[in-house]
Amino acid sequence: EDCSQLYLRGYRTSGVFTISPQTGVQFRIWCDMETAGGGWSVIQRRVDGSVLFNRTWDQYKWGFGTVEGEFWLGNDKIHQLTARGDARLRVDLTDWEGNTAYAEYNTFRLSDERHKYRLEIYGYSGTAGDAMTGSDPNNGAPFSTLDRDNDGYSGISCAAGYGGQGGWWFHNCGQSYLNGRYLRDCGFSCPYAQGVVWSEWKNFHYSLKHASMKVRPNNFQISNNKN
Repeated sequence: EDCSQLYLRGYRTSGVFTISPQTGVQFRIWCDMETAGGGWSVIQRRVDGSVLFNRTWDQYKWGFGTVEGEFWLGNDKIHQLTARGDARLRVDLTDWEGNTAYAEYNTFRLSDERHKYRLEIYGYSGTAGDAMTGSDPNNGAPFSTLDRDNDGYSGISCAAGYGGQGGWWFHNCGQSYLNGRYLRDCGFSCPYAQGVVWSEWKNFHYSLKHASMKVRPNNFQISNNKN
């Protein structure tokens, strides 16, 4: 059971729920029951800089922060949510002027730890620009952290030098760093590629105010009927 199934059972208010995406697995998660039809299982959120994201491989594996606030759900849990191969990803972004943009990908799947949480992602639509499957695509990239360099880039460790040392699926260091440092409002003069970055909407010098990542099945049917 995930947030989409809870929505279809009649839950219409966003909040914390306990879900069981696979037999014998249970964890707490924030369910977004309002955005774009609801039913989203939120896997990442940045809102205020209260949680540091320059974490180790094991911390990204298990997750950190609080699901009520800023957090990374954990790569093991994201794998469990997406392992069937039918999940889509939605990224919601807000800048310091209050403007919003989004990106959706109709395929989003994370492999297990044995395969370094390799990312499968494609099928972009939205208003934020494609910062994950355009140039330097994240598709096919394993996850890297400041203590585990899997980016295949000979020059540097992307996780150590870019994105504020936050874990991500780096490929040639990439176009997006939603786990970067929370740099507050420095406009277009933030340190290059260190903040909460979605370069196709702003650029590498702009660090966003809010960002969230959420998943739900592609076959989710939006319903207005409460049980």
